[in-house]
Amino acid sequence: MLPYGRQSVNDDDVAAVCEVLTSDWLTTGPWVRAFEAELASLAGTPGAVTVTSGTAALHTAYAALGVGAGHEVITTPLTFVATASVASMLGATVVFADISDDTGNLDPEAVAAAVNDRTRVVAGVDYAGHPIDAPALRRITEHRGIALLEDAAHSVGGSLGGRPVGSLADVTTFSFFPTKNLTTAEGGAVVAADAGLLERAATFRNIGMVKDPSRQRHPHEGDWWYEVHDYGVNYRLPDVLAALGSNQLRRLGAFKARRAEIHRRYDEGLGDLDQLILPATRTGADPTWHLYPLRIRDGRRGELFTHLRENGIGVQVNYIPVYWHPVYAEHGYRRGMCPRAEAYYSQEVSLPLFPDLRDDDIDRVIELIRGFVSG
Repeated sequence: MLPYGRQSVNDDDVAAVCEVLTSDWLTTGPWVRAFEAELASLAGTPGAVTVTSGTAALHTAYAALGVGAGHEVITTPLTFVATASVASMLGATVVFADISDDTGNLDPEAVAAAVNDRTRVVAGVDYAGHPIDAPALRRITEHRGIALLEDAAHSVGGSLGGRPVGSLADVTTFSFFPTKNLTTAEGGAVVAADAGLLERAATFRNIGMVKDPSRQRHPHEGDWWYEVHDYGVNYRLPDVLAALGSNQLRRLGAFKARRAEIHRRYDEGLGDLDQLILPATRTGADPTWHLYPLRIRDGRRGELFTHLRENGIGVQVNYIPVYWHPVYAEHGYRRGMCPRAEAYYSQEVSLPLFPDLRDDDIDRVIELIRGFVSG
């Protein structure tokens, strides 16, 4: 079965991991610090906080923003459930706003209609790798004191208007799951321009421990002393995974270029079929494509999905609208709330897209789709 996504690990990656395994550090050491510095440089921010997953990154970012009971978080339903669920776990009410039909990203007009005095965060998702419309969303959030969070799990290395993903929002989260644009096996990160937010994020991911004497209430107990002022969790990324991430970062440019080549090959092979809707790229956007979200207009998405799977093509659907999940449906969320997102979901199939995908495999996928559409 040809997978829809797959990691690309080479001998240099293996050597980087082996170097850590034979060192004095396995976690919270020099490789973590180096990886964080490299991520901050890529994102155009003064710092980065690595964590154990993209979900952990979202949890950490929301916690650092002070999200809790009485707050509302506006986000898209066309995302993996974690974008919403970790905000719900912190006690916030999640408000789902509809998407823009061309990119699948959060629609600023829908956000503007949903904002109120309880809104703490607007969380946009770079669906498939295309950056959110951060300028339009900022015009809504900035004058209200609302934080803009960019869930960039799909888009590390991308940019909008010449500015790197990571510098577009108040806080940005990354995921380094194996199918993402670079991997640490499991892992994620939080980047932001605000040093105080980064400090809160770093404290939260380290079980809330405060070791800096200048921040302690009783700093004169001894060198062993630390304090916990607020609850935190253990989301520390091990050095062994950070070393893999650093080595992967060196290849991110090549990964991005190959993903763009694959994207163009699908566009060229499928662009003349009226039954299909191909992913759009807005002016000024330079995506790092994570998905190729193909849409079919004629109501046969399920049949196309089955046809491709039965022919050895491991397609996926991204995503089930978040509020359709029972955990939200049981709290009063109802189907029909975001019709554009639901229509997008009903049409979408994610085609294989990863750097080591061969041209002949791409052409086989195209041939199978063309045969299905014309059959």
